[in-house]
Amino acid sequence: MAPNFAFLPPRIAGLAGIALNVSWSWNREARALFRSIDEQLWVRCRHDPIQLLQRTSVERLAQCATDPSFIARYDAVVSWQTAEQSTDVTWFAQHYPALREGPIAYFCAEFGVYHTVPIYSGGLGVLAGDHCKTASDLGVPLVGVGLLYRAGFFDQRIRPDGWQEDSEDPLELENTMLEPVSGVNGQQWLASVRTDGRDVYIRVWRLRVGRVTIYLLDSKLDENHPDDRGLLSRLYAGGPELRLKQEWLLGVGGVRVLRALGVEPKAWHANEGHAAFMFIERLRTLVAAGRTYADAIAMVRATSTFTTHTPVPAGHDVFPAERVAQVTGPVWDEMGIDRATFMALGHEPTAHNGAFHMTVAAIRLSRHVNAVALTHEVVTRRIWTRLWPERPLDQVPIGHVTNGVHLATWMANKVMNLLDRHVGPDWPLRVDDPSMWDHLLDLDDRELWRVHVSLKNTLLRHVREHARYAYSRRTREVSELAGTGILLDPSALTLGFARRFATYKRANLMFHDVERLLRLLTDTSRPVQVVFAGKAHPADDPGKRVLQEIYHATRDTRFEGRIAFVEDYDVHLAHVLVQGVDCWLNLPRVPMEASGTSGMKAALNGVPQISTIDGWWAEGYDGQNGWAIATPATGDDGPDADHAVASQFYDLLEREVVPAYYDQDRNGVSTRWTKVMKHALRVAGRQFTSRRMLTEYVKDYYVPSMEGATTRDDPPTA
Repeated sequence: MAPNFAFLPPRIAGLAGIALNVSWSWNREARALFRSIDEQLWVRCRHDPIQLLQRTSVERLAQCATDPSFIARYDAVVSWQTAEQSTDVTWFAQHYPALREGPIAYFCAEFGVYHTVPIYSGGLGVLAGDHCKTASDLGVPLVGVGLLYRAGFFDQRIRPDGWQEDSEDPLELENTMLEPVSGVNGQQWLASVRTDGRDVYIRVWRLRVGRVTIYLLDSKLDENHPDDRGLLSRLYAGGPELRLKQEWLLGVGGVRVLRALGVEPKAWHANEGHAAFMFIERLRTLVAAGRTYADAIAMVRATSTFTTHTPVPAGHDVFPAERVAQVTGPVWDEMGIDRATFMALGHEPTAHNGAFHMTVAAIRLSRHVNAVALTHEVVTRRIWTRLWPERPLDQVPIGHVTNGVHLATWMANKVMNLLDRHVGPDWPLRVDDPSMWDHLLDLDDRELWRVHVSLKNTLLRHVREHARYAYSRRTREVSELAGTGILLDPSALTLGFARRFATYKRANLMFHDVERLLRLLTDTSRPVQVVFAGKAHPADDPGKRVLQEIYHATRDTRFEGRIAFVEDYDVHLAHVLVQGVDCWLNLPRVPMEASGTSGMKAALNGVPQISTIDGWWAEGYDGQNGWAIATPATGDDGPDADHAVASQFYDLLEREVVPAYYDQDRNGVSTRWTKVMKHALRVAGRQFTSRRMLTEYVKDYYVPSMEGATTRDDPPTA
């Protein structure tokens, strides 16, 4: 079912291989190669090379095959991609030559690699995608395991009353970069998993991410019971009943698929508790091979890393023990233990309802447990200290690796070109050198501002075209168009807020004092405008009500069209937003934001942030790269705290942010503002890339696991 590229001229037939490996998406020359085929079509195809090639005329492709300049660029990209498949000269090979074979198995319930494969819902999936891209860059021998949600995450449509509707737009697999993986003798399935008394057969799709392969599990097979074929159809849909089955298939099926493919990992990483059943299958396998249960526990723990991403209770899956037993069957018999011992793996000590807690099980079965920011480590230790009742809080064995973002994915071409001119075209090879980033403080103000204005105009064009498309498809009436952003002013200070619409993220905080906000937005000489985007979880009605409140504000004529909501947020829209707004907003209730990476992405484009001091901002804010909202002395919870935080937000805008932006010279450039932009770019590049993040995982977690290091082990109590 892979795309058919037989129509490509032989001289440029390699375009198929480039398009089928997502590594093209973070290479400037590869992107430019596809754009040069037909720039307008490239934009209409939303930067999808497969669709571009399929829709380009045979005549145009023939022209490309005989155009010397195109051929030169094509040959360079082919050579680059060939080199990218080699593992001989990489960071990992140089530092750990004895461990090059690996691999590390990286299990995650979602992967946000590219918008044309929408099997992600938000930050967790995009982080996993950046993790895999960086493993490719560094040559880390990593293999990803996830689920193929054929309907992806939902497509968002906002009703006229502002209520979010969730609709499906199933993936057409033959038009994606996904490739089927055949089993023995060409059979479609590679493994089977028994659940609820039936065998579910698992087929696999390969997603190539540079040097890394992600294997995606799928249950749509004739061999399966009709009720089981759609088990993996939607991400985070169907409630806990379906979610439990999906996680059982991910954990158990993922391990069995790797075994069927002959992949023998030396280290294992569960990215969030959704993947905890991976540990259970490994225990079962070791006991079946003759190990005692105690030895199997020790072996699994010694080679395992678990990352927890949120302190929000709803982000941790907890299932009734009785239902777990029905889904898994008596797996404990194969592990040489009784049911009570098995259920104790997921028992949370303060719970008295017999539930199976996936995060608790993952913590118990991993030697290495980490949070995703320094402040999140403190919060996570406090949450889970009860698993180590005899240890002081500061000795609870939970560390942290602060998240980072993939620079080549999130930094705009025009910003990269600016760095080429300022610090030399070899700067991507010097990103580990802090002094290289220090040089960015000397960027020319006018040149930096010119680049930013261009990216801002790109954002506003995108917003207008998005509105035009919605109007042409009759999903938006004339009366609703003002709220889509068509009235946004290119010269006005533009704030961006785009993320999951969970209540703790407080997208509606700025409306706490509407009259004060009105004065800011409608100031005739120094106006402010806001662009919102994001989705509420399908089951999160409170989050949908927050979104509805924002949508109503976009239609409020008092705001004069200066508030916009852009529908159907995805990675493609995220790119133009983090690159094009003037200032990024992040207003989570402290300490609920574990890390937050959208502000890092904005900062890599010179876009500063206004944020409460939580997650990465507690480490990243230095007083010069943006603005921080302090936590009220009484804590950040309840109406009084919201009032205090909102007041600080208005004060910052009125006294610092707006004056700095509009303190412009006769060329329209504010040196006060560009100074903040340069510091934002410098801090993000030095401290908050996924390259830094992954090297920490490798040194502190992966290598000790791969080498079989036996540090002092103090497992949590059951």
